[in-house]
Amino acid sequence: MAGLLRPATWGLFSWRGYCSRGTQGRLSAGFVEALKAVVGSPHVSTAAAVREQHGHDESMHRCQPPDAVVWPQDAEQVGRLAALCYGQGVPIIPFGTGTGLEGGVCAVQGGVCINLTRMDRILELNPEDFSVVVEPGVTRKALNTHLRDRGLWFPVDPGADASLCGMAATGASGTNSVRYGTMRDNVLNLEVVLPSGQRLHTAGRGRRFRKSAAGYNLTGLFVGSEGTLGLITAATLRLHPVPEATVAATCAFPTVQAAVDSTVHILQAAVPVARIEFLDEVMMDACNRHSKLNCCVAPTLFLEFHGSEQALAEQVQRTEEIIRHNGGSHFSWAKEAEERSRLWAARHNAWYASLALRPGCKGYSTDVCVPISRLPEILVQTKEDLEAWRLTGTIVGHVGDGNFHCILLVDPEDPEELLRVQAFAEQLGRRALALHGTCTGEHGIGLGKRQLLLEEVGAVGMQTMRQLKATLDPRGLMNPGKVL
Repeated sequence: MAGLLRPATWGLFSWRGYCSRGTQGRLSAGFVEALKAVVGSPHVSTAAAVREQHGHDESMHRCQPPDAVVWPQDAEQVGRLAALCYGQGVPIIPFGTGTGLEGGVCAVQGGVCINLTRMDRILELNPEDFSVVVEPGVTRKALNTHLRDRGLWFPVDPGADASLCGMAATGASGTNSVRYGTMRDNVLNLEVVLPSGQRLHTAGRGRRFRKSAAGYNLTGLFVGSEGTLGLITAATLRLHPVPEATVAATCAFPTVQAAVDSTVHILQAAVPVARIEFLDEVMMDACNRHSKLNCCVAPTLFLEFHGSEQALAEQVQRTEEIIRHNGGSHFSWAKEAEERSRLWAARHNAWYASLALRPGCKGYSTDVCVPISRLPEILVQTKEDLEAWRLTGTIVGHVGDGNFHCILLVDPEDPEELLRVQAFAEQLGRRALALHGTCTGEHGIGLGKRQLLLEEVGAVGMQTMRQLKATLDPRGLMNPGKVL
């Protein structure tokens, strides 16, 4: 084992073989033909437009296109592609729906982008075990549509209709996490193609148990690995019963502190709230305009409750008492499905509502997570920082677990403003670390938060991660330049 856990030297390998010398990232015709031999000519592209489409996500990071894009049809082809690329020293970049927010798909060293969206089958459904096995092209909405008549659903909801294996790779969460947990809590097993082309079943082939004390938690290692350790080709997910009844609500508060105090008191009272979202007054004003709501322009909570009709009546009554005690007002309860959908559509469209505040500008979103008790402090500091850095931004967050996002509106043609945005984001990350939090609760590390990760986990933590990376990917070709 000591020989495997050697100091990481994977960043030192240069390209060779099928990569033309002298022009890093220029694949030879022979290598492209070898890719076509694996997946077929229609499933390989070196067209500039296609490569550019795959060289960026939803973030502000500069587009860095791969040298070729391939669309495998099954895990066997993924294994052959990985072995081919790895054997020739060509970087491998996994690609799902491209909805990431930290530059996770940017091909910083060129290479081959493996687009997994055409592997879109639901392989196995076990209703009695509350589990399902999906390929990487299956999205969250597609799975829930498939499950609709079974009385089951998959609740992890990051907003975008992301691919489920991509959600596993980034450790995604979202609005339902306060009750149902994140992807880390809802992935039971993964099929992963390692850089060598070998296939790993992280919990054992075909296994779908709820708990285990057997060996290392390999599933947990790959959830959140951001494509740097292997390609996820199937995920076994935990399902949940569809609740009998659902009620949503909005309420306004005089201060951020009052909104967070209400959240803490609701959780302390053991009210099983399913969603509890915070929007600052700037975000609320933007949502009113964009989604035609009529909510009070003030710090606001969006809430949702799941359960039986009787249980919901008790939850609503207790929650309303707590909120009124903390100065909450302007209650609006939504019981009908159409009304609830309109409310949560407004929340999920917060990104577009924010963009409308400054037409012609781009959006940059960053996130942090702190202990809930420190949330008012960092939110107040963040609003002061926005003013100090002369930036336009909104704040929205999953207040039930201390995670919030800051959406900044920035002119991409203004280099001075871009520098201020970068400085603000770094300061926000360090404020979270100073309050015993993390530099990212959802978005991941990607390209932009590698220094903050070092500050968060320390030198020994970073060294351990690099040793793990070097063991699984000794040549450093899996999504290079990300995380570490």
